[in-house]
Amino acid sequence: MPHPRQTPKDKNSNDKDNPALSKVIEKNIRTIIHLRTKAAHERSLQSQIADTITAFSGRMIFAYVHILWFVGWILLNTGRFGVRAFDPFPYGLLTMIVSLEAIFLSTFVLISQNRMGEETERRADLDLHIGLLTEHELTRVLQMLDAIQDKIGVIDHHESELADLEMETKPEDVLAEIERLQAIEITRR
Repeated sequence: MPHPRQTPKDKNSNDKDNPALSKVIEKNIRTIIHLRTKAAHERSLQSQIADTITAFSGRMIFAYVHILWFVGWILLNTGRFGVRAFDPFPYGLLTMIVSLEAIFLSTFVLISQNRMGEETERRADLDLHIGLLTEHELTRVLQMLDAIQDKIGVIDHHESELADLEMETKPEDVLAEIERLQAIEITRR
């Protein structure tokens, strides 16, 4: 089934889909790409600016530009090229400019990380929801299989884990057990 916002170009690209992948996997991949693209388009102007600056400052070209800038600055301030030193050693102006740049760059990086953290949290919430839903569905399927098994007269092995698996798992119980076991481990150290 084509995506509701699919263009004719997208339809043509669907014709060349990977035959080794199921249609469900392809649909899920397309949905994820669509959601990421939608989230990218919905970012505020400030977030887009911060992300652009962070992306540029995280590339080697940024380091190369700074190397050239520092070498040029230092060479110009030696007085060897006929230019009077405007920032002699210990390069106070250069130090101030670089410090200001570091403050702004770290701020932009933090803004981008906060936004990405929020996206990660949303994805984790979705993963948790899907995991809980899947666990609930599997528990229900096991209960149904157990009922079918009883109906046709198949007897369980007395050491079967089926009864444990049929119990509904409550997230708060799992978290409490994790905390309990972590506390025990910490006290052993």
